[in-house]
Amino acid sequence: MKFPRKSGVVLHPTSLPGPLGIGDLGDAAYQFVDWLAEAGQGYWQVLPLSPTGYGDSPYQGLSAFAGNPLMISPERLARLGHLDAANLQGVPSFSNVRVDFGRLIPWRFDLLNRAYDNFKARATESQRGAFEEFSTSQASWLEDAALFLALKETHNRSAWYDWEPEIRARKPHALAQARRELADGIARQKYFQWIFYDQWLALKKYANALGIAIIGDIPIYVARDCCDVWTNPHLFTLDKNLDPETVSGVPPDYFSVDGQFWGHPLYRWDVMEQEGYKWWIERFKSVFTMADVARIDHFRAFYNYWEIPADAKTAREGHWKFGAGGELFGAVSQELGDVRIIAEDLGDFDAKSRAGLDKLMQEFGFPGMKILQFAFGGTAEAAFLPHNYTREWVVYTGTHDNDTVVGWWDSAAESEKHFTRLYLNTDAKDIAWDLIRAVLASVANTALIPAQDILRLGNEARMNLPGVSGPPNWCWRMEQGALDQTNAARLLELVQVYGRLEFKPKATAKETDD
Repeated sequence: MKFPRKSGVVLHPTSLPGPLGIGDLGDAAYQFVDWLAEAGQGYWQVLPLSPTGYGDSPYQGLSAFAGNPLMISPERLARLGHLDAANLQGVPSFSNVRVDFGRLIPWRFDLLNRAYDNFKARATESQRGAFEEFSTSQASWLEDAALFLALKETHNRSAWYDWEPEIRARKPHALAQARRELADGIARQKYFQWIFYDQWLALKKYANALGIAIIGDIPIYVARDCCDVWTNPHLFTLDKNLDPETVSGVPPDYFSVDGQFWGHPLYRWDVMEQEGYKWWIERFKSVFTMADVARIDHFRAFYNYWEIPADAKTAREGHWKFGAGGELFGAVSQELGDVRIIAEDLGDFDAKSRAGLDKLMQEFGFPGMKILQFAFGGTAEAAFLPHNYTREWVVYTGTHDNDTVVGWWDSAAESEKHFTRLYLNTDAKDIAWDLIRAVLASVANTALIPAQDILRLGNEARMNLPGVSGPPNWCWRMEQGALDQTNAARLLELVQVYGRLEFKPKATAKETDD
């Protein structure tokens, strides 16, 4: 079975606790995995792991294949001998509950640059061999990504489409000159990727050994200022000057009278088809190296997507077009086998689009998502209410784009609160765990819970408010020791009671005496 009856926790690595300003792949990550195992969980869901660009959003990554160097553990670099103990002293007074990206990034990259310099000076023969093996095995994406990231450094992190014309257009002689002049910077970026991959895959192996699968995340679109667009402009709707002709978004709906103008360059699906969907196949290979399951954000665009002229004033000026659909996933399945994908299928649909998307998901066995926070504002027929689920759904109390349960409850209408109390038969004094119990008790085979809800945190712990760029989005961090044995035991008991883990009842006093 692709998705047996299990549950898991949603927590991005940057939200892990620790003294160095941002969550990383060090000891706190391993402790979190231990806590998941203690709590009887089968999944750890993360957000995209790519290096972040505009607004520090993991959904505006600089590469579809590279990892985020900010997640590298400096303490583990010290254990490798690439940093000295003195390098980890005199740490700035970072917040324990927020990532201050403006202060963090220069300090963290100073550490990483020292590690690279030390690696060059004193790496062991086996370390140099491992680095060379990684560079060779990952060359298909790493060569371009390392050059792109090195060029961004020399251009004060400006977007590639603002670089000098010959580099912007990837003229061979200009690229050759850049590779010569930036050879050390390119090697530095390769080193960062080697360390990231090494640390992440070691952590994944540890989680898998404890029976915990990693759920990764694929944003369907990539940012315009992304290595993949710069490297493969023919795959995107760019004109001869490499400016977008059409861009992404969604049409007007209940929440936005003008729709949403996202601005990603769209795919040329016809060109991708001619190339056998090679870029997408490589992208899926990468994600299934880093994760066991992939959640695809805005999955509905594989069926149909909203195309907006790049010079439009609002998203109202767009229109629907059909995506790659089953042709793409047939090619992916032929190459990779029966992959496990969760389809983020939320949003407004007309009957034809909903039916077409459902058919695509059913054809390949990709479950969709239900968000319990959305369930209580209507009637008993509401699709997000647990009694309307079937086993194939993946149900969440909320996602990174929603408020926490406590935050939602604090701002909910009284009619919504009244229906929630009736439906869940609760006084709502512990509303976060009321919803946790409901998703775990539901018939849906997969239940996922943001860590903030386990901790009963309010709006201050929200990860992202869509449509807003920069802090406090993506900044939340969990305090040290917040996930303790008490909430692990409570979660364990619920997953046993509701059949997401083998039930092992505790012996009563009489049974113990006998």
